[in-house]
Amino acid sequence: GKKMNKYEIMFIVKPDVEEETRNALIENFKNILTNGEGTVDNVNEWGLRDFAYEIQDYKKGYYVVVDTTTTPENISEFERISRINANVIRHMTLRRSK
Repeated sequence: GKKMNKYEIMFIVKPDVEEETRNALIENFKNILTNGEGTVDNVNEWGLRDFAYEIQDYKKGYYVVVDTTTTPENISEFERISRINANVIRHMTLRRSK
């Protein structure tokens, strides 16, 4: 199989996005990450959290953290979609050693 790595990805969804739209976004990201042999190991919705400072005129956002074992290609696609999706305020990817 392809080279697989463990990652922790976090993304922050705008606070005024409807629940079904947000859920569809999460599902879409899961589909991207499970492309090929990738797996989603855990999804942790932290929910609405206040920001220390405003981001794009928002004072809070809906945090989602996903643990995944996937390919660098799938991570690149996640990053690309996160950047162009208007509902995502911020995203971050951390490579996990084990």
